[in-house]
Amino acid sequence: MLTPQERLKNAALVIVDMQNDFVRVGAALEVPDARKTIPAHLKLIAAFRRRGRPVVYTKFLTFQKPTLLWEWSPQALPDTKCCWKGHRRFYPDLGREIECTDVIDELAPQPGDPIIEKYCYGAFHGTPLAQTLKFLGVDTLVVTGTVTQICVEETARQAFHHDYPTTMVSDAVSSFAPDLHAATLKNFASKFGWVASSAEVVDRLG
Repeated sequence: MLTPQERLKNAALVIVDMQNDFVRVGAALEVPDARKTIPAHLKLIAAFRRRGRPVVYTKFLTFQKPTLLWEWSPQALPDTKCCWKGHRRFYPDLGREIECTDVIDELAPQPGDPIIEKYCYGAFHGTPLAQTLKFLGVDTLVVTGTVTQICVEETARQAFHHDYPTTMVSDAVSSFAPDLHAATLKNFASKFGWVASSAEVVDRLG
């Protein structure tokens, strides 16, 4: 059994899809609770950077032609263009148009931070994430972001299958469905990894 400290040995912080088209007011697939996780994200990012540990961002993109995903996310169709790379959208909380797929300004990546673009829910599928983590010397993962039961869960489960001990941060993940959010945290902790608060993660990073 891994100790709480061993679960975070040589950890990378993987921030899933904290993008304008999910987080901003008026976003195409707005998750209002995602904005509530910004303070926890900032605390985690600062802690990882202080320790020289990697901060990895993922960005969800949608194909700009019909795919199976359009069936489940009609917001990706041309009339809305949710998460279409290169599409600019007006967000009332900012009062201006910006790139809809960019990570929100509050959590903006620094030069050199890996940014993994994905066209699926999970960040390992069809991306260089596994190779990137290996290059960075990562042993364990801390996963945050949105949406808890979709892209966050899929990424964290894929991490399990890539043999990464993985911790999901309870106050740094968010959903539009409280029941599914709670069920995902409970299920993940039962078979796939650990669930901890941002304060617990920062304390255990050492």
